[in-house]
Amino acid sequence: MKRMTGNELRKAYLDFFESKGHMVMQSAPLVPKNDPTLLWINAGMAPLKPFFDGRAVPPSRKMASSQKCIRTNDIENVGRTARHHTLFEMLGNFSFGDYFKEDAIKWAWEFLTEVLGLPEDRLWITIHPGDEEAFEIWNKKVGLSSDRIVRLEENFWEIGTGPCGPCSEIHYDRGEEYSCDDPNCQVGCECDRYLEIWNLVFTQYNQTEEGEYLPLPQKNIDTGMGLERIASVLQNTDSNYETDLVKPVIDKVQEMTGIDYTKDEQVRTAYRVIADHIRSITFAVADGAVPSNEGRGYVIRRILRRAVRWGRVLEITEPFLFKLVSVVVEMMKPGYPELVEKAEHVAMIVENEENRFQETLDQGLNILSQMIAEQKKVDSNEINGEQAFKLYDTYGFPLDLTQEIVLDSGFTVAIDGFNAAMEAQRQRARAAREDYGFGDTVAEVYKKIREEKGLPEFTGYSSLEEETEIIVLVKDGDMVETLTPGEMGQVVLKRTPFYAESGGQAGDIGRLEAEGLITTVTGTRKLAEVNFSDVLIEDGALTVGMKVKAIVEDGIRKDITRNHSATHILHKVLKEVLGDHVNQAGSLVEPIRLRFDFTHFQSLTKEELKAIEEKVNNEIRKNHPVKTTVTSLENARKMGAVALFDEKYGSDVRVVSVGDYSMELCGGIHIQSSGEIGVFKIVSEAGIAAGVRRIEALTGKLALDYLSKREALLEEAANLVRANPDDLVVRVERLLAEMKEKDKEINALKQKFAGSQVDDILNQVKEINGIKFLAAKVEGIDGNALRNMGDELKQKLGSGVLILASDFKNKVLFVSMVTDDLTKKYQAGKIVGEAARVTGGGGGGRPNMAQAGGKDPAKIEDALKKAEEMIAQG
Repeated sequence: MKRMTGNELRKAYLDFFESKGHMVMQSAPLVPKNDPTLLWINAGMAPLKPFFDGRAVPPSRKMASSQKCIRTNDIENVGRTARHHTLFEMLGNFSFGDYFKEDAIKWAWEFLTEVLGLPEDRLWITIHPGDEEAFEIWNKKVGLSSDRIVRLEENFWEIGTGPCGPCSEIHYDRGEEYSCDDPNCQVGCECDRYLEIWNLVFTQYNQTEEGEYLPLPQKNIDTGMGLERIASVLQNTDSNYETDLVKPVIDKVQEMTGIDYTKDEQVRTAYRVIADHIRSITFAVADGAVPSNEGRGYVIRRILRRAVRWGRVLEITEPFLFKLVSVVVEMMKPGYPELVEKAEHVAMIVENEENRFQETLDQGLNILSQMIAEQKKVDSNEINGEQAFKLYDTYGFPLDLTQEIVLDSGFTVAIDGFNAAMEAQRQRARAAREDYGFGDTVAEVYKKIREEKGLPEFTGYSSLEEETEIIVLVKDGDMVETLTPGEMGQVVLKRTPFYAESGGQAGDIGRLEAEGLITTVTGTRKLAEVNFSDVLIEDGALTVGMKVKAIVEDGIRKDITRNHSATHILHKVLKEVLGDHVNQAGSLVEPIRLRFDFTHFQSLTKEELKAIEEKVNNEIRKNHPVKTTVTSLENARKMGAVALFDEKYGSDVRVVSVGDYSMELCGGIHIQSSGEIGVFKIVSEAGIAAGVRRIEALTGKLALDYLSKREALLEEAANLVRANPDDLVVRVERLLAEMKEKDKEINALKQKFAGSQVDDILNQVKEINGIKFLAAKVEGIDGNALRNMGDELKQKLGSGVLILASDFKNKVLFVSMVTDDLTKKYQAGKIVGEAARVTGGGGGGRPNMAQAGGKDPAKIEDALKKAEEMIAQG
């Protein structure tokens, strides 16, 4: 057996299959492209899905890759077992209608035994019990004795309807020292002795909705071999973590801590978690993911924080993960040279994230330890929801991290209580932040502007135009004196009518006017309380001190204010319809839509949504005056104004009232009367987090346009069924009822037809070797009826073997059944598979019942004779 590094092994694999005519594909980024069904690339074949399902034509019918993958579904096992990882590489070779079983098997054997030099007497093969073709190849073509080929029922790959097929696994016998205590330990055992190193999937069937396994017109090969796993074999290590694909990281951390990797199980787990997680983080961030609170970003944040927490087991109290990025890059650059240029960027992001978490981790861990001690005193093994939420809100502990930490002490967390405490999360988080925060250089620039120039005067509540003066220009984070044609930058005006993006309301757009000047204001934002506008210079130039006329785009502003005022009405309506527990948990107010997040414990019913929509529109039609009052915060509270979570309030606040219906604290811009909203239409409602729902809606002309499109679809549907739109529901109900009746009639006729043949078919029973055997051809019966007929015949046989074949729509359907007392000698899957091959098809199933399909009805009799021969041979 040759000893190879992980990088040498990856190259050897790709070189080998390139020599066999495969196109070698570069590993796809971990962030999937054009595949919303995947959060990460999680399998070697995932980037090639369009080629397997026919959506795209592959550049070559034979391809090979070493694909980096991320899986976090069993993250709690990572570090605790020898082979669980969040990031791993999958070596794969693929055929799209080119070669099939024989070449796939021969090449796998050749690579393992000749290129890698694995001892043949250490290799074991598993196949599906009905896959005689694979058995013949392994036995006759490769030359393995039959006792080295193990038949396992689970060797069949399928995920419901669609392409599927048997698979063949290659296992490596690591020796008796890795065996379990079971005297019958053999291939397929869960212990560490027989290590699966390669899986060859033979995609040859299409499973229909009826449960039939029909042959695919184009048979494919999808293979996979874990790089880390095969490296552990070649490098003779007890786990994947001791290979040179992971161990250098462990060695670096060991150098940092001085603690022996083998000290105890907890220490070993800590080293493994850190090494695995920094590999995932490095590759994921290099591929474009960044830590955040949603989606992929949350996965990265969770992995990073988990690694930091395990660092504490090794007495690491300072940021350290970012120092390991260079180790990963150096270790992996032969296969992924692109990591080198991204190393600095990745390390910076990791360090920033570590700093954010390290600042609170010590305090949080101490508090959690105290919580556990307190709960033990009262004989409780549960952290209550308020305690868990305090860790989340104040100390930055995600719920799943708290759960994992307390698990080591045999504790659980009260999830329901945690979700209930989430109501005040955004308000408290806002109060905990600094005014202009973030600590980045751009924020510091605007802090300096505020201190030296003062705050711009905002006049946009009452005016859409303003004669004003430029007091500051910023480009690429630096203050400048001039912006010239083609340049983009930021402008701070002495007085500005442009509303800055805040509280979920989009910022204003518009233009700046002066003689010889053409500019576009593309957005307005705020940093360090300084209102500034993004501007594109098309002609002329902007200079500090210049007089300009600032003009807000009126139509866009109107659309934004309609949506904003609508959210205030919606908020009050939600409380009335759903209950006082509803609170705003976020919002987005744009020209084209509004989005409103709110606390609620379950999805809304159709009746609730209808009631909400009707009540909002009812308040709109009342044409309430929308008024703004500036008063003290204390007085606003006495008035009963609702405070929103994403607003920061000073001593004086703006109270926005919609008639006597709604009253909220709000710094945004609104319409003058509710009637200006026009129409309110909900277009979606969904959950976005535990206990948080989201409504998206349209107002004004966009709502009318939406309704017009729906009306057009209604008319189109009515035309298709030849009905007036007003009668569409009645017409569709009548058609469905007619179809249901026809289906009943058809099924009854099928069952009657099948039943009428049962007695005649029973006359065809033969006795072969003392076994009752029935083989019969029936006409025009579909898969369900054929199975039902088989069940009835099997019951009447009592003990025996049967196979039925139906000529149905110029195709062949087979079903084979074996009574339970005979399954040790005869297997339905094997019988039906061999019979189907005679008709150009294939299939398989359980020992007592199996189905198959074929192409040539003219060969049904030959197929049934083949089944009879198998019974005669025993």
